[in-house]
Amino acid sequence: MLNRFDDCSRLFVGSQIYERELLLAYLDFLPQAFRHYGLPLELYVDYHSLFFTAQPEALTQLGWALHFYGVSLRYAPTPQAKGKIEREHHFWQQRRPAFFASENISDLHPANTHIQALRLHRNQHEIQREFKMTPRQAWDRAQADQRSALRPVPACPLWPFVWSQRSLVKVGFDHQIPIGAQRYCVDATPGTRLVLCHHPSGHHSVLAAQPKKEAKPLVLFSNLPKPNVSF
Repeated sequence: MLNRFDDCSRLFVGSQIYERELLLAYLDFLPQAFRHYGLPLELYVDYHSLFFTAQPEALTQLGWALHFYGVSLRYAPTPQAKGKIEREHHFWQQRRPAFFASENISDLHPANTHIQALRLHRNQHEIQREFKMTPRQAWDRAQADQRSALRPVPACPLWPFVWSQRSLVKVGFDHQIPIGAQRYCVDATPGTRLVLCHHPSGHHSVLAAQPKKEAKPLVLFSNLPKPNVSF
């Protein structure tokens, strides 16, 4: 289960269960929260390999996507330093098993539907002992007092491609490239290396080059639903 909350208000801005903790899970989870609540300046994370690379100045693919939209990472030096979010994980560990058992929930989709309802209920109704108010009230007060550094998600045509798992793929002599178990024709010179984007939805796109700021993506192939391609 992935959780994200605002440190200032304790508002849960995202909670979702995935089959495994993989890059595609984070590429699905984080943009959803950003769309609903805005882009933060910084995320406080641990030294998981999805966030951290031992090579100086290097970024993981997830770190690169965050950096692309001006979100930096701050690393917790110890597990104890992330005590707040660990306590929130305990919140879910206490409630989730008994709730799912009582409702006879065993599949991800209905589970996540209920998780969203529980998240919103907690935000709206559970008084936080530090603030003597609900997370939603604390969030709204920070917004009203202009103490928020959150930014709206930009109208960026690169958005679905930045939040994808990217790899290089070589065009064959038949002008085809492999995508999964299939081969598809693309309008590119044989031997050219293109960028294959694996989207969290399971769809794929092929770009002529890596996403770059101020440049529109040249999409050579995509089976993404059209509303998701044109931002």
